[in-house]
Amino acid sequence: MKTKGSPPQVLWPVSFDDVLAARDRIRAHLPATPLRRYAPLDDAVGAGIGVLVKHENHQPTNAFKIRNALSALGALGESDRRRGVVAASTGNHGQGLAYAGALLGVPVTICVPVGNNPEKNAAIRGYGARLIEEGSGYDDAIAVADRLAARDGLRVVHSTNERGVIAGAATITLETLDQAPELDAMVLAVGGGSQAVGALTVARALRPGLRVYGVQAAGASAGHDSWHARRPLRAAAADTFADGIATRSTYELTFETLLEGLAGFVTVTDDEIAAAVRLLLSTTHNLVEGAGAAGLAGLLRLRDELAGRTVAIVISGANIDAATLRRVVSA
Repeated sequence: MKTKGSPPQVLWPVSFDDVLAARDRIRAHLPATPLRRYAPLDDAVGAGIGVLVKHENHQPTNAFKIRNALSALGALGESDRRRGVVAASTGNHGQGLAYAGALLGVPVTICVPVGNNPEKNAAIRGYGARLIEEGSGYDDAIAVADRLAARDGLRVVHSTNERGVIAGAATITLETLDQAPELDAMVLAVGGGSQAVGALTVARALRPGLRVYGVQAAGASAGHDSWHARRPLRAAAADTFADGIATRSTYELTFETLLEGLAGFVTVTDDEIAAAVRLLLSTTHNLVEGAGAAGLAGLLRLRDELAGRTVAIVISGANIDAATLRRVVSA
């Protein structure tokens, strides 16, 4: 019972049972992704850290968001499935929903800002979704999605503020702990926070001693700044080539859990993220987008704190466009 003067209890957005149910919804469509260790990467990171790489870049859409989408769409009722769903995205969430919609027979509309990555737009269309290009940024795309939902009776599936999405993201950590029960810590990129909140949910149930750290781009640090201020803050802009984590605010379903559960939260510069992309390419021979490399950049920043530990990072996506890749590898 809560006593007078005690702090408010954080209401976690999903339970461990929700995560297990999400695993059941997606396991028929997605095999477990590899968890691998690379000696050259261990040597490059140093400090006696054993680096385990969770290869979400091996998913059908090259990003972990397919888990979120299959979990969320698989949990819909029949009427929502018939009407269809709508979402705002800059790429990976949209691709995941488009792919899941094609598998499950759910019509999908994805709203992206004008000037969005053309390769990601082509992938979304290729999976059979309707693509709407409108607005100057992600927040504008959200407004467009909300308008279409009200007009056409579509079900909004937010990239973060959706319990099925968070439960789907949590299956990454569920698999990781099955594959590496000796794990000491995880360092995860944070955009909206579904991956990190999912990890905290699973750790609370299975490994309370597991330390989970968040990483954001210095040019899109609203979540990091809010965590350290202990209150939600909003940024005027998000300036980073790591578009998968280019968010300007915290999110209702994830912020309080991040506040309670993260062991630490750091920022990394775009130069550090680009260096991590190159390091993963040279040591693991895997192509990684900026958001997918942010975990490694964060681990390098946290190297002294995590010395001698076994630490997992997640290559959360490999959907880097050709122009950005040329710029990163030629630096």
